[in-house]
Amino acid sequence: MEGGGGASNGGMLYHEVQESKLCAVHCVNTVLQGPFFSEFDLAALASDLDSTERQMMLGSATGDFLPHLSHNVSLDGDFSIQVLQKALEVWDLQVIPLDSPVAEPAQIDPELENAFICHLEDHWFCIRKVNGEWYNFDSLYAAPEHLSKFYLSANLDSLKGFGWSIFLVRGNFPKECPMTSSEASNGYGQWLSPEDAERITKSCNSASNPRASRKRQLSDPRVQYSDEDEDLKAAIAASLMDSTPEIKTEVGTFENENKNANAETS
Repeated sequence: MEGGGGASNGGMLYHEVQESKLCAVHCVNTVLQGPFFSEFDLAALASDLDSTERQMMLGSATGDFLPHLSHNVSLDGDFSIQVLQKALEVWDLQVIPLDSPVAEPAQIDPELENAFICHLEDHWFCIRKVNGEWYNFDSLYAAPEHLSKFYLSANLDSLKGFGWSIFLVRGNFPKECPMTSSEASNGYGQWLSPEDAERITKSCNSASNPRASRKRQLSDPRVQYSDEDEDLKAAIAASLMDSTPEIKTEVGTFENENKNANAETS
């Protein structure tokens, strides 16, 4: 649980607005309330997980494991729940499926917890208690949205009804972002007072802003992305190659095998 005393981070809220398909990065950072991880940090964790899985699966006789592929990050930056778990484990936080027996108290009294991670298709976001108040830190929102304790429970039930997977986060959350003000930014993160967050949310909920529809967000989290994401794909691929150089050899071998197979069938 969060420690006692004064307000964490001076009473400010840390929020990240959607960048490409980096919602998993945004989710982890808003759980931690600070720009603790980059996409390359998560890519490195994904590479470590892939290496472990590769060593396990290459010794099996299943034949359905492709060692040249990452099973924990896609080239466009979508990460697996295992990567998010590994990132939060760095801060001694546990990620627990909300429907597991150990999380039963959270199903009954979610307001007594500190954070939830929500996932559907390729979108991640967190619902987090900060300084005693609950907020939806969805990166598709321009600012964190305040949730009453009653609406927290109703919102979680609604998300489950729409097919979202929900995970409980427990442990000792960092109380302060251990960075100077000049370092506490990654280009898409921002620090907001609760008053500023409320003002931005009200502005975005006006009829003039089509992104404000909560029904659309709850039922269809998918977002269209531009061709600029090609740069991100290249960066993620380069990060994976740098972290596990043996992958490049395996990819080359796989491609050569395909070419030889195609030549034999021609």
